[in-house]
Amino acid sequence: MTELSKDCVDMSNAASTYVGIIAGAIIGGVVSWWIYDRQKKTSNSQDHILNRIKELEENHDAILKKLADFDDKHESTLDAMTELHRKIDSLIRQDDAS
Repeated sequence: MTELSKDCVDMSNAASTYVGIIAGAIIGGVVSWWIYDRQKKTSNSQDHILNRIKELEENHDAILKKLADFDDKHESTLDAMTELHRKIDSLIRQDDAS
């Protein structure tokens, strides 16, 4: 390529084409890297959010299980209190009848 010498005044069409291809490749590489980097950051952010949602769902399930267990215990306690109340009423009626 005579265009690379010091005494070159004008570029040929072939040299101009090569310079355009090289410049286009460099610009395309920079743009491609920038897009890749942005997508990688977005993907990492989405993964972090999805992991956080998964943790929240697990905590939510644990809380629901504890509430269900509490409800079962509360129900059995309420049933026992109702039974006790029924027995006390029965004893009071027997005492009043005597």
